[in-house]
Amino acid sequence: MAQADGATRTVIMTVDDDPGVSRAVARDLRRRYGASYRIVRAESGESALQALRELKLRGDLVAVILADYRMPQMNGIEFLEQAMDVYPAARRVLLTAYADTDAAIDAINVVDLDHYLLKPWDPPEEKLYPVLDDLLGAWRAGDHRPVPSTKVVGHRWSARSSEVREFLARNQVPYRWYSAEEPEGRRLLSAAGQDGERLPVVITADGTPLVEPEAPELAARVGLATTPAADFYDLVVIGGGPAGLGAAVYGASEGLRTVLVERSATGGQAGQSSRIENYLGFPDGVSGGQLTERARRQASKFGAEILTAREVTGLEASGAARIVRFSDGSSIAAHSVILATGVSYRQLAAPGTDDLTGCGVFYGSALTEAAACQDHDVYIVGGANSAGQAAMFLSRGAKSVTLLVRGRSLTASMSHYLIRQIEETPNIRVRCGTVVESAHGDGHLERLTLRDEHGSTELVDAQWLFVFIGAAPHTDWLDGTVLRDERGFILAGPDLTPGGRPPAGWELDRPPYHLETSVPGVFVAGDARAESAKRVASAVGEGAMAVMLVHRYLEQS
Repeated sequence: MAQADGATRTVIMTVDDDPGVSRAVARDLRRRYGASYRIVRAESGESALQALRELKLRGDLVAVILADYRMPQMNGIEFLEQAMDVYPAARRVLLTAYADTDAAIDAINVVDLDHYLLKPWDPPEEKLYPVLDDLLGAWRAGDHRPVPSTKVVGHRWSARSSEVREFLARNQVPYRWYSAEEPEGRRLLSAAGQDGERLPVVITADGTPLVEPEAPELAARVGLATTPAADFYDLVVIGGGPAGLGAAVYGASEGLRTVLVERSATGGQAGQSSRIENYLGFPDGVSGGQLTERARRQASKFGAEILTAREVTGLEASGAARIVRFSDGSSIAAHSVILATGVSYRQLAAPGTDDLTGCGVFYGSALTEAAACQDHDVYIVGGANSAGQAAMFLSRGAKSVTLLVRGRSLTASMSHYLIRQIEETPNIRVRCGTVVESAHGDGHLERLTLRDEHGSTELVDAQWLFVFIGAAPHTDWLDGTVLRDERGFILAGPDLTPGGRPPAGWELDRPPYHLETSVPGVFVAGDARAESAKRVASAVGEGAMAVMLVHRYLEQS
């Protein structure tokens, strides 16, 4: 079992199966280096490797490893060879008897040995410390500063790996990506005690390995709030896009005990935008991620709770309370609810795209995958602002970007400023009247079949396809609860009272407020509302307006 002094300093490790020798080495190391380094002692190669893996997972640094040559089961050379996989930059020292000097010399080539020390090393001031002083000085000359971030190890063309990376990126959790096929990725897997059969593996900043984590576990382990602090609130906001964040800011700032519940990542579709240039107050533009991060901080500053990776599956009225039920069977209650569930991009119906989703076919995700698209040909499906913003962003590094638009032009669906920018970008090509007929590839996207408005088809090489089409509202879970139109968008206010008649089951002596649904005290804001403007600014405005109507509702309740 490895034993250590301290908990945070750079490590010097000593490994010897003789307890007396092990304690003596640790004593001498502690005497000279204990004030600046953490001394870790192990009495077998196996326990030392386990200690190294734990140190690696925590992000600790190891400067020097001293290992005895004659250890049973795993000798010092065999141990140092495996230790190199975990800490390749650590300086390696072999402790050996005079009779074993030939083996020590051979180890210089086998494990890139830095030095061998003959036992006994008394006095340490002459035989131990000068050697270690030189090795520590050489080690310090390199840049070994730890990077305290979450690490993700997975396959490049893996849907699950893509989902994890996108979840972390959209929730603004810093992480580093490692391919399981590359040496550093394999070292991390070894340090985590994983063989790579089950990927991705997420190693959190505190060193905890998570194998194929689902969103709720991942969110909790990387520090995102997932559990409500109370059972009852003044206001529950369901959905964390611009409308939901706007509602959370205004609700909390005006004294309502507010909780926002988001099933995946705050920001919604807008949060995936590389640049929004027509949002009030940002003349130079702002990314969706920046806007989301500022809104989260603002909501939190006013006291709103923000829960991530919590899926709402039910809503019901119980007297004056509104009950919100989660997928795990738990629930919270509130005086009022704002539905800001937003929309998602529609799935392509083209054969082959389902199998290749996350393996070259992506819905949104341009920011997460942009670096990997460097010098490649990229295809984008869509003709609205989100597609145009992605095209501009990806054009910075991609060899070419082809925008596939079903309609005959961009003018009906895209802002004029974006159309002008696209026209002025030489490596962006717009193909109107063109759709994806099918996608092909073995394990990842390799080719696309395109069809134009005349029915002609063309097979093109493609590794990257980003889809930004349509708007499918996240409202199926509300079936039978609030009234929706034929496409699933939520009806509110005047849309509920055609001819001046209140909706079925409405028992109040007033008509629904402008953003109020068919259930009193339940409001809707943003893209999930029928006939909404589908723009960031209008969604934020509706979130704020819904809070004003919540106050009016509470005053009359």
